Amino acid sequence: MSNLSIEERIALIKSIAADGGEIVGEEDLPEILASNEPLYTYDGFEPSGQMHIAQGIIRAINTNKMIKAGFIFRMWVADWFGFLNNKMGGDLEKIKKVGEYFIEIWKASGMDLDHVEFLWTSDFVGQREYWELVMKVARTTTLNRILRTTEIMGRSEKDELSAAQILYPCMQTADIFGVMKCQVTQLGMDQRKVNMLARQVGPELGFWKPVVVSHRMLRGLGAPIANEGDAVTRAIAAKMSKSVPDSAIFMTDTYDDIKRKITKAYSKDGEITDNPILEYCKFIIFEAHHLKGQENLLSDRFVVKRPAQYGGDIAFKTYQELEDAFAKNELSSIDLKTAVIEYLDKLIQPVRNHFEIDLNARQILEQVKSFQVTR
Repeated sequence: MSNLSIEERIALIKSIAADGGEIVGEEDLPEILASNEPLYTYDGFEPSGQMHIAQGIIRAINTNKMIKAGFIFRMWVADWFGFLNNKMGGDLEKIKKVGEYFIEIWKASGMDLDHVEFLWTSDFVGQREYWELVMKVARTTTLNRILRTTEIMGRSEKDELSAAQILYPCMQTADIFGVMKCQVTQLGMDQRKVNMLARQVGPELGFWKPVVVSHRMLRGLGAPIANEGDAVTRAIAAKMSKSVPDSAIFMTDTYDDIKRKITKAYSKDGEITDNPILEYCKFIIFEAHHLKGQENLLSDRFVVKRPAQYGGDIAFKTYQELEDAFAKNELSSIDLKTAVIEYLDKLIQPVRNHFEIDLNARQILEQVKSFQVTR
């Protein structure tokens, strides 16, 4: 149980959806939080290749916020979903190994594992009740409605989908009710459509309308992508990609990797829109106090070290102060990047340490690095 007031708990939840995210069903939160029932929320991941910083650090931050708000977080290791979506070439054993790697990352990322449950799709797909609910979801919606959710798989309606991939949204919807039993879903904006499907079909199947808390997608490190469509579509198009290694920081990157990627990342002096370096500051570094072990990362404020001839060191108490200084050209991209490199390295160092010290984790990482990532 949370020792925060309901208002404070709602504020925490709303902070997850701020700045490009969304909450649908927010009006139901007071009643949910005031109930004496165990509270559950979830997110799910296809195990597919190495984990980037959004899955590792931002996922840990948002998980811890939901836990502080009184929820048990159910993390869905969606191995069979990766199989349906042809991840790792459709090799289920490789997919499961990547799932083990994901869990090892979260062990060291600052996530509050005392209130997290890891669930595997492979532990449920053998149950008759599971497939009965999947079929009920499929019967309750149309094929066109299912096809409109395909962005949850990193696909579009124009892609040539296998029949197996059509099952994917039906399974994900069924999971919310039959496995997670969660009052609130907490996934990225790229998963919004399937969560809205769950709100639609839930009451028809005798369940509830889950509150949908969606966080924004962290931008990739490259230049903005010119893309038609609404803001959500553009944000998803510009997000980081495992198939483009330099588009993101990965959770086991070395200091040199981080330095190379951040140094070459897109950032124009004075421009705060579509700037991935500022996004890393806002959504990762200034939020890192929610991570176990990183509560004091900014105890001396966000410090940018500069030679005296360039103004000397400068420190910022809040992200807004930093953004304002950048917009006024009081802080250059080069100097900001130098600081970001150091802070990101501090955040990832515990993960690197874990894989160096823990022999089993190290063996898992070596196997995962040897796998070829497939879209």
